[in-house]
Amino acid sequence: MNTTTRNALGASCALALACSALAGCAKPTAAATPPVQSMHLDDGSIAVDKMSPLRQRLQIAAVQEQEIATQTEAPGSIEAMPEKLVKITPPLAGRITRLQRALGDSVKAGDPLFTLDSAELSAAYADDSKAKSALLQARQELERQKTLFEAEIAARKEYEAAQAAYDQAGSDAHASADKLAQYGAGARGTRGTRRDYVLRSPIAGTVIAMDGAQGGYWNDINAPVMTVADLSTVWLSANVAERDLAQVAVGQTARITVDAWPGKAFEGKVAYVGAVLDPETRTVKVRVAIDNRAGTFKPGMFAHAGFAGASRRALLVPAAAVLQSGPSTRVMVERSPLVFTPRTVEVGASHREQVEILAGLKAGERIVVKEGVLLND
Repeated sequence: MNTTTRNALGASCALALACSALAGCAKPTAAATPPVQSMHLDDGSIAVDKMSPLRQRLQIAAVQEQEIATQTEAPGSIEAMPEKLVKITPPLAGRITRLQRALGDSVKAGDPLFTLDSAELSAAYADDSKAKSALLQARQELERQKTLFEAEIAARKEYEAAQAAYDQAGSDAHASADKLAQYGAGARGTRGTRRDYVLRSPIAGTVIAMDGAQGGYWNDINAPVMTVADLSTVWLSANVAERDLAQVAVGQTARITVDAWPGKAFEGKVAYVGAVLDPETRTVKVRVAIDNRAGTFKPGMFAHAGFAGASRRALLVPAAAVLQSGPSTRVMVERSPLVFTPRTVEVGASHREQVEILAGLKAGERIVVKEGVLLND
């Protein structure tokens, strides 16, 4: 083989290798092509490829109608019932000579609470004695004048004057007795107890506040020496928002939680719904009666009340099924197998891990309940 022939053969081999290389670069291998996940159709629907891994991640379920009750929450605090709380104020001034009860003591109606040494009480007894003596004297004078008048010895004028004096003495005697009764003291008193005034509890309960001290002088009859309250039943005073008033009614059961007992729930009955709306907070006072015979609740505790509204039928979907797309809220509805259509819905209140659908869906329709956000990717 001469030199010219060898050069021609080498050129041909080089050209063949170059063409083979160019052909391999122009045609990609099948392994380098990514699989199709989903595609958008002309009508806005999204179709998922049968071979796509996305098919295994999507969870689809039918929309169901369920029985629900709207839950309304309101903050509040524990209070003693006003009709079962009495601030013990003495009706007259005096020195506290004895405290028969201490803070936290239980009392019955009529039990002595404290004793005052009161000069006012002694003066009231003296006035009562004078009034009774004057009444006795006026009665005797009336009987004497009556006898004389009937015997035509005395004039009618003297008899009528004696009658008027007797009536006046009777009125004064009644007034002095009424004054002692208002003090809570007996109409009769012995010489040794005319200054001792014993104030007794008007209700059964517990001494929850003590402001007086033994030996101290108490001259403010408007200030309480101590406070007695019956805490066997207490109130939760809740502030219910104006928009939630339709969910609250007298006699309704309320679910109660207090900060002092985390993780525990109690029950009470709505006893009163306020008749006046607070114009500043736009709330209404709702009082819930709570059985407190165990002493669990203390006046002043912070608490929360939950009010369950009337039961009704509603469409509920998992919260994960609801997708936010700008200003609108959507769900992915299965139009046909592996074909989904985004649909705008109107959502309502949340119920634990579910959301109420007010408009946009019907019971029985199948939607993507999990991983629906992947269809938008």
